[in-house]
Amino acid sequence: MKIRNIQDDDFLRISTNLNTWWGGRDMVDMLPSLFIHHFKDTSFIIEEKGATIGFVIGFISPSHPQQAYIHFVGVNPRIRQKSVGRRLYEHFFQTVKNQGCKEVSCVTSPVNTTSINFHTKMGFSMKDGDMSTNGIPIHQNYDGMGQDRVVFNRLL
Repeated sequence: MKIRNIQDDDFLRISTNLNTWWGGRDMVDMLPSLFIHHFKDTSFIIEEKGATIGFVIGFISPSHPQQAYIHFVGVNPRIRQKSVGRRLYEHFFQTVKNQGCKEVSCVTSPVNTTSINFHTKMGFSMKDGDMSTNGIPIHQNYDGMGQDRVVFNRLL
């Protein structure tokens, strides 16, 4: 497996896989090309035998330069449980730490239990929300009306 910085020409390959990798959920609008175009230095793709098997899109906050944010991560479901996501995150953590970041944050949907479990295993803690469901703190309307999120934070 090889990790490299993401490039503009990776966008179509990634975007055509999004909905499939998310089990049919409509995810394409969550990752416009601007994230790839503007955050190449802190966004990565992982390949095996020339095929894209995962990616992470993240950046250092311009407003809070000691904080990094992971906007989107994807791993081919046929490759899961092989530490692809872990390798991508560890690469991202080291990259942003080398640039002075002390913490990383991200969000996920409360229905995405796979993501919640992954982030917890990766050492993220869930920030208190304004409600709780099944012990998961939820931030209601975090990304707009009806767009609830679980908010994570991890110190580096």
